[in-house]
Formats: sequence, structure tokens, C-alpha cells
Amino acid sequence: MLGSNSIADSWANLQGLDLHLEPAGPGLRAGLEEALRDAVRSGRLPAGARLPSSRALAGDLGLSRNTIAHAYGQLVAEGWLVARTGSGTRVAERVPAAEPSTSPEQPERPRLRYDLRAGTPDLTAFPRSAWLAAARRALNAAAPEVLGYTDPAGLPELRQALAGYLGRARGVSASADRIVVCSGFTQGLSLLCQVLRARGATSFAMEAYAHRRHRDAIAAHGFRLRALPVDSGGASVDLGDADAALLTPAHQFPLGTTLAPARRTRAVEWAHDGGGLLIEDDYDGEFRYDRRPVGAMQALAPEHVVYAGTASKALAPGLRLGWLVLPSHLIDEVTDVKARSDWHTSSLDQLALAELIAGGEYDRHIRRSRLAYRRRRDRLSAALADDGSGVGIAGTAAGLHALLELPDGRSEAELVARAAGRGLAVEGLGDYRVGEHRHGPALVVGYATPPEHAFTAALARLTATLAA
Repeated sequence: MLGSNSIADSWANLQGLDLHLEPAGPGLRAGLEEALRDAVRSGRLPAGARLPSSRALAGDLGLSRNTIAHAYGQLVAEGWLVARTGSGTRVAERVPAAEPSTSPEQPERPRLRYDLRAGTPDLTAFPRSAWLAAARRALNAAAPEVLGYTDPAGLPELRQALAGYLGRARGVSASADRIVVCSGFTQGLSLLCQVLRARGATSFAMEAYAHRRHRDAIAAHGFRLRALPVDSGGASVDLGDADAALLTPAHQFPLGTTLAPARRTRAVEWAHDGGGLLIEDDYDGEFRYDRRPVGAMQALAPEHVVYAGTASKALAPGLRLGWLVLPSHLIDEVTDVKARSDWHTSSLDQLALAELIAGGEYDRHIRRSRLAYRRRRDRLSAALADDGSGVGIAGTAAGLHALLELPDGRSEAELVARAAGRGLAVEGLGDYRVGEHRHGPALVVGYATPPEHAFTAALARLTATLAA
């Protein structure tokens, strides 16, 4: 029997039938009605099939009897069910016809109810109360000028708060005047690309497995892309005559390796001696579990390395808050391009984040999130160890995603399609490949993405997919 607390995103067994219910809340009755319609429409509940009594089903699902009775009554009124005294509620012999389609027939796409794609934290864990309180305090104290057109580089309150936080938490050599606030990492990367192109740069090196949006942003500015092979020591740093390089040294995305110390040194020497620009994407630097945090590479050469960070993983990507810590010779040019791009990022959101950091709530939220994600990672590792699929797991000492390495001969595309058939969204490693360098078949699994109440079901579907 399922209790009321396990209704959300769970399966209820009804005479051997899986009913997929929406999360508990005001729409639960409507969700139950739609689940029953879908079961009748698809033939999983055949004509004449008898449904449990409202009392029995209410007990099984942990719902009120009235909720079940109202759902049954609505479907009787619509013609999906019939109710007769003495014979209970049954599926009607002739159900309502589906509405005619006005578009060409297309294969039905599976409904993806559970998301294990990488790149997003658990959005239900966003600290709403703390954010609202910080925003209220900041707005009450803000001068009227803050609501006007402000410095394209960002408000001094946020830049000062970030300088202190990044120096303390990530070892970044930062001062407020070197920070430019932008609308997420992708915009920051685009700003740098525009400045580099204006300076005559033509060649850009990046890791052979990387985020598609970053690859596309660089290519859109006309750069020749050079893919850097990645192994257990991180990316190769044979950068040669490249004008710039984008690296994820603390936790390579998506392979999950850490750039080896000797390679960090060589990369910095390349930038220092040859005049190239290193861009350090520290997208999930706060989340470390089994090892000491790896400090920012930027501290080794602040005049040759751009440190790029974001609130997208720690808080939420919808905030569109990111930052660049720049070498002094790039500050004016990047600020000018930012002014031409969109002038400035939302002042109110900047003030709220500054207050959240200054008040210590940002650190507290990071600590809570780190513990929650570590537990999820452990559950994922334990489930894979017990499922007998032969799938290995890598890249889990840090971050919000894991690399599931598949045995030879298993197809990423087949597993992605099989997962979709189970209502689960996952991605193959091949989707992140740049150039010809190839890693073995693998899945990239974002274990932070699902809401907490859905993680158990998502994990069950993942292991069932891998073991099939």
C-alpha cells in the first residue's frame, strides 16, 4: 500500500495496471482522471473491466474516498466509465472518440516524466524564503539610482561580495574592479569571444568533450575549433598556436576528471609565455565530496587566466547570474562589449545575491546542497553496484553528474531510446563530442536534476533500463 507521502511521481498498481500520477496537490484529482482516461484509451483498461471500489482504491493510494468518487463520477459523465448498482464501476463498452488530427500522422513521442540530464540542480531546493528575505532587505536599503541604468560591469555591492566569496571559497585572486557580472556563463563566453575576435584571434582550443552551447557560441563567432583529447589526467594542454583555450580544470565536463597538476602548470606557462588566453570554467566548483577542493587555476596567473563562475548550479540557471574575473588588460573591452550587448544584468537580482552572500545564507545553502547531492551520488553508486549490468561509474568525486561507462558493444543511442520509452530523459556521451577524439560508450547522468520526491523513481527506471 502506498501512503500519502509517496504519491508524488510514483506508480500505483491497479489490477496489474501502472497508473502514472502527477505530484500531490490541487491537480491530483485531475491527474488521476487523466491517468484513467489514458489507460482506457490505450487499451490497458479494456472495455468491461471492473475498477476497484472508491473505498479500496482510496486505501491503496492513500487518498480520500471523495477524491476517488469525484474522479469516477467525472469519467462516468464523460462516457469513459459506467456505474451500475450492484456491479460497481466498469469501463464503458464504447468510449469517446479521440479528436481528429489536423496534422500529418507522426510517431508518438514517449512522455519524459523523469529527467536525469546534466546541467541543472534540484530547482525545488532553491532557497525561496532566504532569497525573498535578502531581496527585501536589499531593496529597502537600495538608493533610487540602483533602479536606473547602472554600471555594465555590475553593481559594486555584488562585485565586492563576489570578490570576498571567491577568494575565500575558491582561492581566486579577485578584486571588485576585476569582476564583470554577466547573464550566465554563455553570455560571458560570448563577450570574451567578441573581444578576442576584435583583437584578431582566430583559433580556439576546447576539450574534446564539452557543453554543446559553449561549442556553438565559440563557433558562431568564426573561430576555428581545436579539440583537446581528454583522459584520466584531464585535457591535453598541447595548445600550440591557439589564441585562446576553454578548460574545466577542477571537474571536466562531462567526463569528470581533474586536470593533473603538471598540465595545469603547462597550460599557465603557455598563456604566460605565448600570450594566449586561458578561460577557466568553474561551473560546479563548490561541490566536492571525496577529496579536498581543487583551487582555481586563475590564482597561478591572474593576468593570463579568466575565471568564470555562475549561480546556475549553486542556485538556479533561471537567475541568469554569472561573473568573469578578468586580467586587467581585458576589463575595459569586456565592459564595453557588455554595454553594447544588454547594458547590465538585473539590478534587483544582483542586490539579492549580494545580500545572500553577505548574510552567510549562500554558504549555508551550499553546505545543505552538498550534503543532499552527496547522498544522491551514493544512492546512484549503490544501485549500479547491485544491478548486475556491468556499467561502471566515474567522475563522482565532485559535481552534480556522473559518467556511466558502458560495456563494449552497448549502444548509447539504444539506451537513450530505451530510457525514453520508460519516461526517463538521459543523454549519451557522444552528444558532447567535439572533433574526432572518441571515448568509450557512456551515459551522462545528472543526479542532481530530479526533485527529491522523484529521485527514487528516476533511479529505478535508470537501473531497469541498464539491466534490460
